[in-house]
Amino acid sequence: MYMFTGIIQTIGKVKGFEKKEKSARITIEHGGLTGITIGDSIAVNGACLTVVEFSSSIFKADISEETLRLTTFGDVKPGKAVNLEKSLTPATSMGGHFVTGHIDGVGNIAKKTVDGEFAALDFKVSNDLMGQIVKKGSVAVDGISLTVADVMENGFRAAIIPHTLKNTTLSAKKEGDTVNIETDIIAKYVERFLLTYKKQGIGEAFLKEHGFIKG
Repeated sequence: MYMFTGIIQTIGKVKGFEKKEKSARITIEHGGLTGITIGDSIAVNGACLTVVEFSSSIFKADISEETLRLTTFGDVKPGKAVNLEKSLTPATSMGGHFVTGHIDGVGNIAKKTVDGEFAALDFKVSNDLMGQIVKKGSVAVDGISLTVADVMENGFRAAIIPHTLKNTTLSAKKEGDTVNIETDIIAKYVERFLLTYKKQGIGEAFLKEHGFIKG
């Protein structure tokens, strides 16, 4: 499985978008991203896409029906700026958090507050993702590794530093804009673990099985 860090390497631009019956092919101006080859995995606004064609200035990738359904690619248009990150290699510095490139759903910017060079963004997400979002935890928004500053009833807040604003698409985002959301993979496993044992119940048999009490 390919992994990413959520540290954006460059901002690209959508040059073409060919919609097919159940899929699409996207053409992206890659902004000088180097070392691209056929079969490479590149996170485009957080979604892991595979390079099928490339040149010195662009690459093309196919988008599946599932990805179209779960991401903002369903209504993408030429000219749209996108965050780009190549997948991790053994030499890659791990500066953000582990990002899989598998989008969990679409959120939107409920509120944007700018204070000088800094900003705070309130994101609204679906209720089924809220169990995987915790204060001080990580969430990838359009592929950007963000730390959750606060959790609200139907979303979360993230504080955005100047470097992130300058080097990602967040500076141009406005209230109401949609974004791709990927929750932390560790939070997913924890939620799955808790749900599994909640269904099973934690009784005397469970405690004996796991060595908490002796029978």
